[in-house]
Formats: sequence, structure tokens, C-alpha cells
Amino acid sequence: MSHTLTPIGPDWPCQVKTPGSHDWERTAARWLRDLLPARYAGYSTLTRHPVLLARHAQLQIQHEMRAVRVAMQTSRTDLPTLGVAETVIENTIRLYAMELEQLGRLARGVRLVGDALLAGGGTPRKR
Repeated sequence: MSHTLTPIGPDWPCQVKTPGSHDWERTAARWLRDLLPARYAGYSTLTRHPVLLARHAQLQIQHEMRAVRVAMQTSRTDLPTLGVAETVIENTIRLYAMELEQLGRLARGVRLVGDALLAGGGTPRKR
């Protein structure tokens, strides 16, 4: 396998080896699997096909982002009815904002890893 190794960029997950390096796909599959709920580890179709893992991880993160956005958008109306103090509500909204940033970074990393898997180990295309 003669792939040119080039720098990936800041969104490439540090847990995944550089595409084209020895065993990089195994590290990619492990990282992608860790992004999914634990029960998915039992689905051999996903675990044997890293491209499918990448696709499902991307979908999972998109749904998580939607859920966090809804939670953030409804915090000021829903949480007071639960008896949550204003300071806790503000802290919760900040927590959701940080989580959205983290999920955005993960989504970009999954996209890069998925692109590299589709390219057969070469450098992922820039978007």
C-alpha cells in the first residue's frame, strides 16, 4: 500500500491514525464505534464495515445535535415549570452550547474519517 501521508488538519480525531499508516482503519473503526451507543457493538454488519460505522455515527451525531438544540431552545420555558432555579437554567444553557460545539467537532471528524475510508486510506478531501 503506497499512500502519501499528509497532515489531516485540526478536526482529525487524535485517536485515529493517519490514513495510509499501518492499522489506521482499525483505529478509525474503534473510534467510530465508541461514538455510538454500546448496543451497536453487537451488530456485526456495522462493526465489520467501517464505512457503515462512519455513516451511522454521522447520523447519530446529527440526531444528538437536534436533541441538544431542542433542549437549549426550550430550557427557559420548560425548566422553570420543573422548579429549576434561574442560575441553574443559565448554566444548563451554557452546557448545551458547549455540547453543541463538541458535537460539531465530532461531526467534522467523522466526516473526515468517513471520506478517508471511502478513499481507501488516502487523504480525505477538504470541504
